Amino acid sequence: MPGSSRDRHSCLDTRTPPAPYPPMRDHDADVIIAGAGMAGTTLALALASAGVKALLVDPQPFDAQLAASFDGRSSAIAYSSFRQWRAIGAGGALAPHAQRIEQILVTDGKTPGPAARGPSPFFLRFDSGEIADRSEGEPLGYLIENRQIRAALARTVIDKGIEVLAPVGARALDVTPAGATLTLTDGRQLSAPLVVSAEGRNGVLRKAAGIGDIGWSYGQSGVVATVRMQHPHQGVAHEYFLPSGPFAILPLTDNRASLVWTESTDRAEALRHASPEAFHAHLMRRFGEFLGAVEMAGPTFVYPLSLSLAERLVAPRLALIGDAAHGVHPIAGQGLNLGLKDAAALAEVVAEALRNGEDIGAEATLERYARWRRFDNVSNALAFDGFVRLFSNDNPLLRLARGVGMAAVNRIAPARRFFMHEAGGGVGDLPKLLRGMAL
Repeated sequence: MPGSSRDRHSCLDTRTPPAPYPPMRDHDADVIIAGAGMAGTTLALALASAGVKALLVDPQPFDAQLAASFDGRSSAIAYSSFRQWRAIGAGGALAPHAQRIEQILVTDGKTPGPAARGPSPFFLRFDSGEIADRSEGEPLGYLIENRQIRAALARTVIDKGIEVLAPVGARALDVTPAGATLTLTDGRQLSAPLVVSAEGRNGVLRKAAGIGDIGWSYGQSGVVATVRMQHPHQGVAHEYFLPSGPFAILPLTDNRASLVWTESTDRAEALRHASPEAFHAHLMRRFGEFLGAVEMAGPTFVYPLSLSLAERLVAPRLALIGDAAHGVHPIAGQGLNLGLKDAAALAEVVAEALRNGEDIGAEATLERYARWRRFDNVSNALAFDGFVRLFSNDNPLLRLARGVGMAAVNRIAPARRFFMHEAGGGVGDLPKLLRGMAL
């Protein structure tokens, strides 16, 4: 944000920093984060990297999030998001579980992609080699299982000595000019200048602050399964747009893949309860045989799909990040990346405010965070919603229009490179952490 108060403040960092306001002795932490999921723990580590004392609370036992059955999804991580994890000390723990995405192949089809009769003339091919000069050799992104992300971030939180209170959740928030008091479900009370809700879409604190949300259900669910393949996937991600919704084959380490396909809610529930033989038959109809024999490598998960946007990102002494601020359709695989951007931006605003002796929970401080993230969150959520409506149907005119558009982008190298940089998080007003810089 050139010329903004953020940039003016950053030039003062070489001066002797004034004492933080309010004084730490009056509070349990600088920042209390409700929610120790992926966005919440990333924020805690980002704050700690700048010398800001963070405290995490979560209603789930901290080790429960590490179980394979807790979250069966995998996430496409932008290379800028992975830079942030390296900068805050979590990159080493995550690297063994991160599969580089070297190519993305996008195809439009009436029947499931690999098993369809003949190739579609409309497709897109993205290759990391095309942007290697600007991305410093980074891939298009990384695929990591959510359970591995949670485990790596949890280990790093413990290694950094960040306090975690779990299992205990947030129950109420009282705000005064001097700070905020968070009441927990076990009756304990904690105080801080700033409280952050990283609780997810149904967070207690967002509702307690009177922040409404805008959104709708898509009447769809995402069916998620992990498979092991006979032939090497070579770091190639495949996405097929079908009338019922997208079907994606996302490469994982150890020659596995995360399969994500969208069905109506009723059909998705039927797949959840199908016999292993019936489920495998449905899977192979979509998958085809181009990667050889496919074996299930874990349970099947079904997640309802909807859009949710908080009407505001901040309230007195409260900030929202991650799914508490925005829950989006996974069609572009950017949901977690938006939350990690929130964490990077908020950590930078807080760190700079403390260095300049500002009240980190004041309205002016929090509004800097809200201005930074508001447009990006809303524009991306609406773009993903538009993609869902454009691609999850079988209207012949729309099919022709999107096919021609895909073919055109595929032929125009600058357009391809723009979309790759955008997906990798390498464009726009990036926080320092997303550029790999320390706070």
